[in-house]
Amino acid sequence: MTSSDTAAGAAQRLRWSTVEEEAALPGLGERITHPEFAGIEFVHVRAKSLLNHVPAAAGMPFAWTINTYRGCSHACTYCFARPTHTWLDLDAGRDFESVIVVKVNAVERLRAELRRPSWQGAHVALGTNTDPYQRCEGRYRLTRGVIETLATAGNPFSVLTKGTLVTRDLDVLAEAASRGVCSGVSLSIPTLDEDVWRASEPGTPNPRRRLETVAALREAGIPTGVMVAPIIPGISDAPEQLEAVVRGALDAGADRVTPIVLHLRPGVREVFLPWLARTRPDLVERYRRLYPRAYLPKVEQQRISRQVHRLVDRHGGRRRGSVVRPDDARRRSGHRVTSDPAAPAPQGEQLALL
Repeated sequence: MTSSDTAAGAAQRLRWSTVEEEAALPGLGERITHPEFAGIEFVHVRAKSLLNHVPAAAGMPFAWTINTYRGCSHACTYCFARPTHTWLDLDAGRDFESVIVVKVNAVERLRAELRRPSWQGAHVALGTNTDPYQRCEGRYRLTRGVIETLATAGNPFSVLTKGTLVTRDLDVLAEAASRGVCSGVSLSIPTLDEDVWRASEPGTPNPRRRLETVAALREAGIPTGVMVAPIIPGISDAPEQLEAVVRGALDAGADRVTPIVLHLRPGVREVFLPWLARTRPDLVERYRRLYPRAYLPKVEQQRISRQVHRLVDRHGGRRRGSVVRPDDARRRSGHRVTSDPAAPAPQGEQLALL
């Protein structure tokens, strides 16, 4: 195993609280390369199950998830899902970014599972672990097959992504949204600061292209939110940085804007803190004080959340659509959203959405 025993053990202990309660995958086989994906290897597996049940104890705002891929070429330094690679005897660092597990039978498994008499048509969340619209989706088209299958079955679903490739599927998403089957798409846009973007999530589309994606989704009639997630203390939390992304989201027509502050669970901090030491050594000591545990102290989370909510209120008149305030979002979507602008997002929700 290339990851440390400590990180792997922590990941195993945390498994109960993750969104990835999926059936065991067969042993990893041969790694496959494609010319258009330099430096990335793919492992084709046949999953025993695609619908993953999330235990109530995890505190998530949904009970079922689908993840068509494991590992993610977006290479976000702070990604919560990194430790899941250690369960496959791969490391949470470079392997997570460059060895992508592809569930090649995803669509056929989903069709079979939706036909089971025991399946009650519960809401399914896509993108809660690794991004369903990362680059390789352009080749494998598994996410499209999954949303087509859910839409055809009338099974409600939602999508979280940083991938602008989601616009390829506007036809399916818009039709499903018109019937209330697709409850919405959320775009994760932590910052518009291009230096921060390039350093912290080098494999993702430009954040301004993500704003264009928000506008395209809204134009198609699809409920669309922006997750300002994660906000990284000392790096992307300056007032002008937060104002830029909030104003951009509202101008693009986002229905809702939700702030989530960086958290560093075991297995993630072992990747993030060395990155911080290389890129911002001046912040290392501050982070040791701020993050003795996984979450920023509540008072700091509240301070940052208040800033974002005030900015939403200040710039509400500049949006093309109407922002859904947290209490409205809960009523409309059934999702748990922080209703007090002074309160941080619930930790379970942070866990789910990064």
